[in-house]
Amino acid sequence: MTREKTTIQHIADALGISRNTASKALNDHPSIPADTRQKVIQKAIELKYKQFAYMETDNLLPRQTGNIALLTTNMPNTSHFGSALISGLEKRISSEGYNLSIHIVRDDERDAGKLPNNFDSTAVDGIVCIELFDAAYSEMITGLGIPAIFIDCAATTDYSSFQADVLLMENEHSIYRLTKQLLDNGYQRIGFVGDRYHCKSFHERWLGYRRALLEQEIEFDPALCILDDDRYFIFETDWMEHRLEQLKQWPQAFVCANDFIAVRLMKALKARGLSLPRDIGITGFDDANESRIVEPHLTTVHIYSSDMGVRAAEMLLSRIRHPQQPYYTTHMQTHVLIRDSAPALNRSADLISPSS
Repeated sequence: MTREKTTIQHIADALGISRNTASKALNDHPSIPADTRQKVIQKAIELKYKQFAYMETDNLLPRQTGNIALLTTNMPNTSHFGSALISGLEKRISSEGYNLSIHIVRDDERDAGKLPNNFDSTAVDGIVCIELFDAAYSEMITGLGIPAIFIDCAATTDYSSFQADVLLMENEHSIYRLTKQLLDNGYQRIGFVGDRYHCKSFHERWLGYRRALLEQEIEFDPALCILDDDRYFIFETDWMEHRLEQLKQWPQAFVCANDFIAVRLMKALKARGLSLPRDIGITGFDDANESRIVEPHLTTVHIYSSDMGVRAAEMLLSRIRHPQQPYYTTHMQTHVLIRDSAPALNRSADLISPSS
């Protein structure tokens, strides 16, 4: 007999709380106390609810042989890495006798330089940081004296003095190859969309884009780019539409810092009556599920998320065993995927005016 699919209501009933409370806890709503959120997550793991199905209940119980803490600003299902990275990480550390506990860093905790309430530094053997891009907060974590690895990091991170290992996907060369291929296929006026100071990965992608233009002696034109602080992009749902209205001219193609940005841009351009890619080509990064669903399918860069999780675990385990070894900054290979959103354009194509 097929097992009934676990729902939020099942979690709520098991804990004797409302469905609304359970839903808010799973979505990291600020009104939910940390202990309640932890209980809900633990029950979600136990009942194999969606993105928590790959984890084990023991991960949130007191440690037995060792404990690895994962610090992140996003729930596992909202991270652009997806659950595959965390699954690979968890499986690798569990094979060495370590449990994984997840701790969500709230904005107010980050701004105040405080650790999550449910984080006990005396019970942690190692720390994995995902999408923690605040330089001061990162330095606070490295100052704890606990072996740590950052999967991506602040754009301003100075590897020569950073007291932690860093793992990134390969960013610069893959965007360089993608941008160069656009140039080779006839795109001469290419804009970049994304906050290049959001994180180290975004900055490296920006550098790859600039290098491709430089090598072909194409002058960088900021008027074709959208480089604003991405907090506006995140919190204002119509920000992309307004930003497009401010452009006096559009490029033949946009290279976007990730797929989330690219999909939002595609939606905004379609709303203005443009045909993609006939009028404007679009590329992204991450190979997110949306990149394969959106029409036209998005040209992007594939990340080997599960392998990154395994590699992060191996780097951290090595650091725990050999704390005095030199710190490592490692890039994992990515793969450019050419799809329908950016085929070849005619080299003589005219620049499209936003008013056209």
